[in-house]
Amino acid sequence: MANFTLKINGKTEQIEVDGSTPMLWVLRDHLKLVGTKYGCGIAQCGACTIHLGDNAVRSCQLPISTVGEQEITTIEGLSEEGDHPVQQAWLEEDVYQCGYCQAGQIMSASALLNQNPNPTDSEIENAMNGNICRCGTYTRIKKAIKKASTI
Repeated sequence: MANFTLKINGKTEQIEVDGSTPMLWVLRDHLKLVGTKYGCGIAQCGACTIHLGDNAVRSCQLPISTVGEQEITTIEGLSEEGDHPVQQAWLEEDVYQCGYCQAGQIMSASALLNQNPNPTDSEIENAMNGNICRCGTYTRIKKAIKKASTI
């Protein structure tokens, strides 16, 4: 066991866990931030996507020991009121069906727009590649990302 100091959603958290513990389980089990979902456990589906610094990363394969002093943002920290432009566009475009993958989709989309505020369709497809939606809402996801880029 080791002690880690993390910057999560603008707050400093002290955690005592094994250094190999994936951030997904630190967030869900230790900090009770359950918006980040477990999907596949092998970083292939995107349900567990969070921001590490400015980058979208899969938290299920991210050991706590590799985080260092980088800021972590989860879906809970994207905006206090749920009014981030991507979240607004998601609602306006009625993206959700079952909703399970949507936190990861939103985190990937917001990271894309932070780095590229006006992406092309192919840039959206490349950035969102690997975020799986079993309900198949990909067309609405792309439309919502385009809308969010104008908000």
